[in-house]
Formats: sequence, structure tokens, C-alpha cells
Amino acid sequence: MTDDVATAVLNTARRARTAAADLAVRPWADKDAALLAMADALRERSAEVLSANAEDVHRAEHAGTSSALIDRLRLSDKRVAAMAEGLRQVAGLADPIGEVVRGYTTPNGLQVTQRRVPLGVVGIIYEARPNVTADAAGLCLKSGNAVLLRGSSSAARSNAAIVSVLRDAVSDAGLPADAIQLVEGNGHDTAKHLMRARGLVDVLIPRGGAGLIRSVVEESTVPVIETGVGNCTVYVDADADLDQALAIVINSKAQRPSVCNAAETLLVHVDVADAFLPTVLAALREAGVTVHGDERVRAHDPAAVPVTDDDWAAEYLSLDIAAGVVDSLEDAVTHIRRWGSGHTEAIVTRSLPNARRFTATVDSAAVMVNASTRFTDGEQLGFGAEIGISTQKLHARGPMALAELTSTTYIVTGDGHIRE
Repeated sequence: MTDDVATAVLNTARRARTAAADLAVRPWADKDAALLAMADALRERSAEVLSANAEDVHRAEHAGTSSALIDRLRLSDKRVAAMAEGLRQVAGLADPIGEVVRGYTTPNGLQVTQRRVPLGVVGIIYEARPNVTADAAGLCLKSGNAVLLRGSSSAARSNAAIVSVLRDAVSDAGLPADAIQLVEGNGHDTAKHLMRARGLVDVLIPRGGAGLIRSVVEESTVPVIETGVGNCTVYVDADADLDQALAIVINSKAQRPSVCNAAETLLVHVDVADAFLPTVLAALREAGVTVHGDERVRAHDPAAVPVTDDDWAAEYLSLDIAAGVVDSLEDAVTHIRRWGSGHTEAIVTRSLPNARRFTATVDSAAVMVNASTRFTDGEQLGFGAEIGISTQKLHARGPMALAELTSTTYIVTGDGHIRE
């Protein structure tokens, strides 16, 4: 049985490799036409996608899945429309392939250009969120890559329906349908063989919880771009505009708590704690948020849950937040560097020196100054859809979009040059 699974996965990867070679030389217009066809097909066949998704949601609810994960899993007319709009936005972006990163002529007359090229075959291993299926497919196709999609069993029907729609649209547009493939099977063996398909798969990108990401990073022989969990912090500085801080905290935590760029920690400078905490704690309570507070927070709200080390380290993905009072900006940074995940931090301050010091020292993939953590998002930052948020430092960091799905090659042109 294991041999059969391995054969199936490797054959899927081989088909992707053939498709990638075709895509690599396709002009910009061909790829955009396919993306627009994919967007139209999602809208036209949304009932098919929503029906499959309803089955997944029903199974998840009966299995006792948490409300946060069900929110990630659930599609609606609005979310399908957003998936289609994301594909249209990607079609409207500049094609990175062929872009000259640098070019020059050497003293002996050789002409050198470094140009962007596709990575080749990109594998995505992800949990729950079926919108990732469309986002990943669109970004990979635009950047000339074939994509292998290995979603979780919880979204199996949704992902299969979405991939069926996208493959039909791509084929109708004249591109190889195998540019977008679902890796069949839900067991760990399927993922394992994808992680070991070195030479057929060029890079793997895991999207999901800490356990999934750790498993892919530790077990894969294929190069991995690590997308990290989002233990994001909002720090309210001594020089903050407190009305602004209140709006940013509530938006960062409660606007959509089940996503990786939602705030999980609130730190408040001691100089504004007495003025700010009563207001923000009341607003969080009104928004349905459970506060896990340190002693100084609980002095303002004895009903707050005592905070633990597990709370400081948690990516809740729910209406919970860890909160504490710090004596200085440096203490806030020290806390973040100890407990944070390197995803997104925000500072609310009117002090330019404090903002500069914070952004220079927290060492995260994204840092917001007087803005919600929810803006760490490819679409919000103008990239179109995103493939994930990278928290590592090699190749890509932060929201990953088209440019991050490319490598480069050097084109060296001579006129009979030989090396002495």
C-alpha cells in the first residue's frame, strides 16, 4: 500500500514537472488569460464549491472541531467571490518572470544579466483553509510554477471541488491542467512522499499550525520555506494616542481572531496603564475577548484569567489575549523576543525615536507603526493574493507573493570570449 501511495505521489510530481517546463516559457498574456478564466469559473461554479464545503463543515462540526478552525474552513458566497477577486488581482500584477534584477558589462566585454525565473514545482502542505487552494494556484501559475496542493482531510471535498474548477479553466485557456494538481490522500504517507520527492519538487511551503510546520521542516528532504505561527503583539507605548491605541488593539484582536495576523498579546507601558487599561479591558470584554492578564492587569480587572507562560507563547486563534504591563519599551522588546514568533508586532506611539527603536529591535517579519497587525497580508500590502507569511530569514521573509516564488539565473553573453 505504501508503495502504491509513493508511486501515485511521484507520478503526480512528474506530471507537474512537465507542466512547469511548459509554463516557464509561456508569455504574460497567456497566464493572465488563464487566471481570469479561473476567476470566472469560480464565480460560475460557486454552488458546486459551496456544496462541497458544506459537507466538510458538517463533518467538522460533528467531530467537535473548534470554532476557530471551522471559521477557517467555512466558505461563503462572499469568500468565494474574494477568492475570484484575488485571482483577478494577481492577473493585474506585473509578471516577475524575465525581470532583470541587475545587469552590467564586465571589463572584458561580457554582458551579464541576472533575471527572475520560476522555481519550477512548488508543493503546498496546508490545513483547513480552502481559500489557500485558489490563492496558491493563482500565484504559482502567474509566476510560471506548477503547484502540488496537499490540503488537510478536513477540507478534502472543498479542495477537490476548487481544484476541479481551476483545472478545467486552465485547460480551456490553453495551458496544461497539470499546472494545478491536488495530491490525493489524507494520510501522513502522502505528505511524507511529497516531502521526499527531491528532484521532482523544487520547494515545499507548509501553511498551518506549529505541529504541521515543524513536521515539514524536520522531515522534508525537499527545500522548505517556513511559514511560522502568528503570536503577534500590540505594544502601547508611553507616548501613544490612547484613542488610536484602543481602535488598533480591538481591530488586531477581534476583527478576525482565527487568522495568523491577529494579535495574541497586548503590552502596555506602565506610564499609561492606569489611563488605558480600564478602557481597553472593557472594550475587549464587550468584543467577547477573554483576557489572560498579569498582576498589574488583574489589578484593573480581577475577572481576568491569571496569565501563564503557555499563554505568553500561545497562538490562540480565538477570542483570547494575553496582556501585561511593562516598565519600558526595552522590556516590551525583550518580552516579544522571548515569547513572540517573529511574525508581526505593532507599536502605537507618537514618538518617532521610539518607533524607530522598536522597529529596529523586535526582529520580526513585519512591524506595524500605529496600524493593526491585520495588515500583514499580501492583498492588503498590494501584492494580490499571498502564498503565506514567511518567518524565516533566507530567500523570503514576510508576506510571500510573486517575486518570492521565483529564483534567478545569470545570462552571460560574449563574443567568442575565452578565459585566460
